Amino acid sequence: MLSQVYRSGFQPFNQHLLPWAQSTALSRYQRVQPSAIRHIRSWSNIPFITVPLSRAHGKSFAHRSELKHAKRIVVKLGSAVVTRGDECGLALGRLASIVEQVSVLQNQGREMMLVTSGAVAFGKQRLRHEILLSQSVRQALHSGQNHLKEMAIPVLEARACAAAGQSGLMALYEAMFTQYSICAAQILVTNLDFHDEQKRRNLNGTLHELLRMNIVPIVNTNDAVVPPAEPNSDLQGVISVKDNDSLAARLAVEMKTDLLIVLSDVEGLFDSPPGSDDAKLIDIFYPGDQQSVTFGTKSRVGMGGMEAKVKAALWALQGGTSVVIANGTHPKVSGHVITDIVEGKKVGTFFSEVKPAGPTVEQQGEMARAGGRMLATLEPEQRAEIIHHLADLLTDQRDEILLANKKDLEEAEGRLAAPLLKRLSLSTSKLNSLAIGLRQIAASSQDSVGRILRRTRVAKNLELEQVTVPIGVLLVIFESRPDCLPQVAALAIASGNGLLLKGGKEAAHSNRILHLLTQEALSIHGVKEAVQLVNTREEVEDLCRLDKLIDLIIPRGSSQLVRDIQKAAKGIPVMGHSEGICHMYVDSEASVDKATRLVRDSKCEYPAACNALETLLIHRDLLRTPLFDQIIDMLRVEQVKIHAGPRFASYLTFSPSEVKSLRTEYGDLELCIEVVDSVQEAIDHIHKYGSSHTDVIVTENEKTAEFFLQHVDSACVFWNASTRFSDGYRFGLGAEVGISTSRIHARGPVGLEGLLTTKWLLRGQDHVVSDFSEHGSLKYLHENLPVPQRNTN
Repeated sequence: MLSQVYRSGFQPFNQHLLPWAQSTALSRYQRVQPSAIRHIRSWSNIPFITVPLSRAHGKSFAHRSELKHAKRIVVKLGSAVVTRGDECGLALGRLASIVEQVSVLQNQGREMMLVTSGAVAFGKQRLRHEILLSQSVRQALHSGQNHLKEMAIPVLEARACAAAGQSGLMALYEAMFTQYSICAAQILVTNLDFHDEQKRRNLNGTLHELLRMNIVPIVNTNDAVVPPAEPNSDLQGVISVKDNDSLAARLAVEMKTDLLIVLSDVEGLFDSPPGSDDAKLIDIFYPGDQQSVTFGTKSRVGMGGMEAKVKAALWALQGGTSVVIANGTHPKVSGHVITDIVEGKKVGTFFSEVKPAGPTVEQQGEMARAGGRMLATLEPEQRAEIIHHLADLLTDQRDEILLANKKDLEEAEGRLAAPLLKRLSLSTSKLNSLAIGLRQIAASSQDSVGRILRRTRVAKNLELEQVTVPIGVLLVIFESRPDCLPQVAALAIASGNGLLLKGGKEAAHSNRILHLLTQEALSIHGVKEAVQLVNTREEVEDLCRLDKLIDLIIPRGSSQLVRDIQKAAKGIPVMGHSEGICHMYVDSEASVDKATRLVRDSKCEYPAACNALETLLIHRDLLRTPLFDQIIDMLRVEQVKIHAGPRFASYLTFSPSEVKSLRTEYGDLELCIEVVDSVQEAIDHIHKYGSSHTDVIVTENEKTAEFFLQHVDSACVFWNASTRFSDGYRFGLGAEVGISTSRIHARGPVGLEGLLTTKWLLRGQDHVVSDFSEHGSLKYLHENLPVPQRNTN
């Protein structure tokens, strides 16, 4: 009997519904969806928030990022969210996920309220089962089991279904919330409870008392007795409770809530019916935008369609409550949709009264796409001319750039560490170096886009070419370094790519003027919109989800930033490196002077850079030799803090602090020293603890050096040269968009070549594949044809 129950939902509910549900609802759910409660989802680890939750009500939040401050929240569960696909019974897995999320937020100190559908569907399931059970045994035996299953069920009246299902629905909620030590209370309302002043005050008082006692009110329309909606009452400024959308909106305003979350079976509000070819999800919806939206049909269940939801949402917004409409049925997101919304993530459609002056990031992505395609069609000389003009602007407008940078430095003083301040700082020499690098990029761009890599004569009069083309739209996210902006912009222009730039707040003034100069340069050939600076309050994680707008993400910043982006990217490739754990191995046959100079330059010249030295490997024979002593003395003079590796510590009586991890990127004047017995042991150490970024050998033995160069599997491997040479400008690439440690597409400093991909061009004369069949008239030739020489000037 129980095994049948587990497979079929709540089919056996009859006269024992309430006590049975209270005692077994959750255990039954666990058998249906064991991962939902037994396994804590990642969002369940959200710590108790430290941001203030209280705020004066009366004005809705202007931006998604402010939703984390919401204190009082209403979550409306649509019929499609609560019910199963057959509209008979409840979707237990989704309900348990929702209860868990609401409990997490409630335990953070927020005041949560639920407006739920589901009583009719639950009751329909119960009544249908009662009808089947009430058939005479004789009829069942006579008809046979198969006929019993197909027996016609009369149309059930909704009010009766609601009366039969409400108690079971509430019992289920109570059982689920009890697992999180949270009490829930049921409140049934009708339209009259809001229109009658005394009932309205009573309802308000009851809800406030429940919230004060840390109880979650679960509100539903009393569908067993609910009267028809009052005609035209909306026109009088008072929204009618004619469905749960309007109920949730009325409740949210009545209780002065900060946020109303409306969960349905669609991702949010689209500009045309979801599923149509050109339908686009509206990220932010503003009052007055209704004319730009074409509404489709209603949900498969429930009273209200999207038009009703929008009307209710705008009414709540006018009353001072922020609103988000999102999908509560998608299996990949329903388990964290509520907490994602409260964290300010870009989920569903956010209703806001504050319309930004500039374009949305989606519009910027589309502009970058269109502008990039126009860039790609320009002549190489025109793209080079744009870059040359930008280089000139960097020097001509030097004073304005440095003034903006000064503002950034003043605002960052005391907030940023010294290495980050150094990254943030611009100078005349930096701008001059930038201009030189940009001119190098302009020169190399003459033969980049459209370069023929391969030509093949497939058959007579059928020729195939493989040519270079832009990747598409690049998203470059960078921290602190405003000089990154013109470098990356020049590389995108040279390669014909559209570009979205997301800089750190600490460089806002510098980035703004550098972007304006970039657009001024682009304007000389009418492609101003190809490079966009994201100034909206977009979170990096939200940008990483724009897989329909962005083709490649390139992070430039801390290892933590890169790891976060790699984790957050949804369907978009990420090119970069998470850490720059660079090694230098000083061989037993190393020169004393060379080793000291190379260590100093690699570690001390710019310790915050990703290509700075982090681990120094010393051959055991060099311990207690003049070479070793000279390196140690130099590090002390440079005030480098030394950490001892396990083997190095074992050789010392009074050693420096033993390193906690051999996989540490310090990004400061700190260095790990470890001892190895041979070049092979150094290579093994690098492969075990390195990040495949840049690794160096210092030795006078050419054979040992070549062995190291050939066997170390890193993006950059050097002999008797500083790790700091791992850089696009120093490699002669003009600049770089970053350094990649991946093994696909591009590796090491990534310049112009790394921002190109290829496409195939086939030119024929009425060729069809059937002519090349066994009995066809044509044969494949596959002859290699000469490729035009590349312009190397």
